[in-house]
Amino acid sequence: MPSHQETSAATRPVGIWLRVSTEDQAKGESPAHHEKRARAYAEVKGWNVIEVYHLEGVSGKAVMHNPEAKRMLADLKANRIRGLIFSKLARLARNTKELLEFADIFREYNGDLISLGESIDTSTPAGRLFYTMIAAMAAWEREEIASRVAVSVPIRAKLGKSLGGTAPYGWRWQSKKLVLDPLEGPIRRQVYELFAEHKRKRVVAKLLNAAGHRTRDGVLFTHTFVNRILRDPASKGMRRVNYTTLSEKNRVVIKPEKDWITNLVPPVVSEELWDRCNAIMASQQHSHRPVAKRTVQIFAGITFCTCGAIMYVPSNTPKYVCQKCRTKIPIVDIDEIFHEQLRHFLLSPEELTTHLNQADEGMVHKQEVLDVLLTERKQVGQGLDRVFQLYTEGRIGAEMFSSRYAPLEVRSKQLDEEIPRLQAELDYLKISQLSREELLQNAKNLYDRWPTFTNEEKRQVAETITQRITVGEGEVSVELCYLPSAQDMAKGDRSQWVSTHG
Repeated sequence: MPSHQETSAATRPVGIWLRVSTEDQAKGESPAHHEKRARAYAEVKGWNVIEVYHLEGVSGKAVMHNPEAKRMLADLKANRIRGLIFSKLARLARNTKELLEFADIFREYNGDLISLGESIDTSTPAGRLFYTMIAAMAAWEREEIASRVAVSVPIRAKLGKSLGGTAPYGWRWQSKKLVLDPLEGPIRRQVYELFAEHKRKRVVAKLLNAAGHRTRDGVLFTHTFVNRILRDPASKGMRRVNYTTLSEKNRVVIKPEKDWITNLVPPVVSEELWDRCNAIMASQQHSHRPVAKRTVQIFAGITFCTCGAIMYVPSNTPKYVCQKCRTKIPIVDIDEIFHEQLRHFLLSPEELTTHLNQADEGMVHKQEVLDVLLTERKQVGQGLDRVFQLYTEGRIGAEMFSSRYAPLEVRSKQLDEEIPRLQAELDYLKISQLSREELLQNAKNLYDRWPTFTNEEKRQVAETITQRITVGEGEVSVELCYLPSAQDMAKGDRSQWVSTHG
């Protein structure tokens, strides 16, 4: 998939998302107006608008399954568009869950979201940082909700109450209690008897299938299903609850044993038979070490030696090592240096104030001009209405109507062209130049929260905002993405800017 740098070329293909509320249309912001504004912004950025997605009149509560939304996502995945421009986040989706889903999908396919109303453009370093922070906050919120739910689970389990879900194979729920199922119970017992005799799970599955038995879902028994039944202590009357959870990848993982809760249920087999079958399985199990989970190296791929070679972390050392000239640096040292450099992220002490002030002055001037044009458009609209009313009331003739109406109509069309273009210029300035308070707060938040991030979260931040880390004898330089200086901004240079930490 293309990188951000590859998709920032002038020919970047983008789409426009049009979903205008009734309230916005009452204010004179028609779909055509929003399309002009978005096209003008794309023109300022040098992008190529190749598609417009029309969702006029569609509720924002759930848009993910709308045909136009599906078409847009298909274009993104097929690389037809690399960005999507819309008037504001609420116009993309009012449902927070869907909004985060859109953000995740665009992040996965290296596409950019551009919200003109909130001045967010994820093709810029500041915009990408915004979504990194939003994603981190969303993950934190999900964890908070999950933790509150998790607190109630052990309490319900200790009280013997149902935690939801279907009954295990061999039992059924009756009056909120587990009772033996007269059809499944004997088959579950037979699993143990057959295994005690043949000592092979695949043989047990084969014999059950040959006898015409099927699982609750009506499918054939498998050795994995047999294994699960054999290991489950519920068969001897000790049902474990609150002992599994779902990982981030939706995989079932075992909780620490201290969290387990055991409830008594009607047994299927004797404790002696259960122990005998599990002893057989223990003796059959090959002793081998599980493959260790690969450690996430935060700065892998962006750390270079002064000789130009990429530095890696060998499995036998906690250091980044250059295979070419054997330069080394401890992992903890790079982490500390990078953390300290975050103090200065997005901040250029001397030029930032000048740059922000100049951009603010430019935005104030353009906003004043825009306000004048908006007032004039309102007056022109009122003038058109008055002339038309005079004509329909017979107070002026056709010739007088034409002489008064035509100039107002021409000016109305001119304003309809000028206003979206000026709004787009303002959008670009706002997105290119976030306020001083936002910059300072983003930098401070990132610096303060860095120690609390997981290695995976640190890795995402480092990839987003780091140009390159160079390690030499006694020095380390960290190149982070910065805003342009006022001079560069005036020249229209939109390349990456970096600052070096020695």
